[in-house]
Amino acid sequence: MNSLGFAKPPSATRVVVAMSGGVDSSTVAALLKEEGFEVVGITLQLYDHGQAVGRKGACCAGQDIHDARRVADSLGIPHYVLDYEERFRAEVIEDFAASYAKGETPIPCVTCNRTVKFRDLLGIARDLGAEALATGHYARRVLGPQGPELRRARDRGRDQSYFLFGTTREQLGMLRFPLGELEKEEVRRLAEGFALPVAAKPDSQDICFVPEGSYARIVERLRPGAIEPGEIVDLEGRVLGAHRGIIYYTVGQRRGLGLSSSEPLYVVRLEPERRRVVVGPREALRVRHFTAHGLNWLGEGALPQGPIEAEVRIRSSHPGARARVRCLGQGRIEVALDEPEVGVAPGQASVIYDGERLLGGAWIERPEARSADREVRVVAASGTA
Repeated sequence: MNSLGFAKPPSATRVVVAMSGGVDSSTVAALLKEEGFEVVGITLQLYDHGQAVGRKGACCAGQDIHDARRVADSLGIPHYVLDYEERFRAEVIEDFAASYAKGETPIPCVTCNRTVKFRDLLGIARDLGAEALATGHYARRVLGPQGPELRRARDRGRDQSYFLFGTTREQLGMLRFPLGELEKEEVRRLAEGFALPVAAKPDSQDICFVPEGSYARIVERLRPGAIEPGEIVDLEGRVLGAHRGIIYYTVGQRRGLGLSSSEPLYVVRLEPERRRVVVGPREALRVRHFTAHGLNWLGEGALPQGPIEAEVRIRSSHPGARARVRCLGQGRIEVALDEPEVGVAPGQASVIYDGERLLGGAWIERPEARSADREVRVVAASGTA
């Protein structure tokens, strides 16, 4: 059994590596090449934001394509660049803009992983006769009693399993994550040992198609009608000020509200239909119960109707919280956190874990009115992100 789980020599196993031009995916290609696998590198040209092309920290810029090609040349492996700009725009960028216009905080990396990167790239890998698609994600694929399981990376500080919750069982069957057992410092050392031309390249920080992190600029261009001024109100509906568009605000935001108050105020929720930004004290952000829609389940069988005890992460940087998760049917779940949490935001994902294993996840929607005990119920809308 070779390191990718196939009962044959590495030399008889063709594997496609998704090469972004960064140190992680480049190291994956080098590791597999060293083991003797037949490695084919593929880079997706997803987005070119004009003057920003080539700046550091943008995973899809032209410089990154150039870097991926240099790495492939240094390893002596074939490398292909596929133009997926139209698909990426239609399935990721447009979805991102629409979500922001609805007062949500979307996660385009999840959408990209489950569509363009995994669904489409896996199809290309199959067409090339590959038996696996390897990526530089920090996550682990472990073969369990009922098939492959998705688990957290050994390096918790780098774990990217949250962004992979939308991966299907079929996709997981072909995917491999060679860095899942490694720490970032070790990956850097390996890259240096392989003399990769990107060994010292900084990690990506921004969403690739958002120049300088300006989300509103993207929405302004794609959804100009969504930028309308409105009122900033308190929890009782009293007008405290005015805003120039809800796309400039996110749940939990404190700075930049332009309000004078004796106590700190935070954005509690956005009401796009009424063009209102609702603010309140930090306590008003505390959420204990919420529902979510569009469940992708990777646990055994189907999610039980009765509640299960699990750990739930409500955003990528969240360490996780104990909760009870109950199936509501039609891909909807209800989550009851043991302790209220701040930062349950519409458009983010509620991802469910059993220890190291990722069981599934669903999309959180924007909240309705607060209840008398200051808890907020987050209700899912139809459709998925």
